[in-house]
Amino acid sequence: MSELLYKEEIFQLAGICMEIHRELGKGHDEVIYKDALVVELTRAGIPFSREKNYEITYKGVILPHYYYADFVVWDKILFEAKAVEKLTDSHLK
Repeated sequence: MSELLYKEEIFQLAGICMEIHRELGKGHDEVIYKDALVVELTRAGIPFSREKNYEITYKGVILPHYYYADFVVWDKILFEAKAVEKLTDSHLK
């Protein structure tokens, strides 16, 4: 894997996710984990937006559908929540 951008922030987010997993365990719907993430980010004083949409332009044309980011953290990190047994290549972008 190449060098991580925003390494310290990523490690902090990973720690928050591990805390949520320790508390809730597995088996919940994705939205439950997202709600818990809101609690943890708020408690940590980390700025974020939830379910932010972005226009996508293709060859100069704005497409009719948006890209929806689960979270934008620190106005620079797109965070996509996944509630799956195992991440696959299709989950990585």
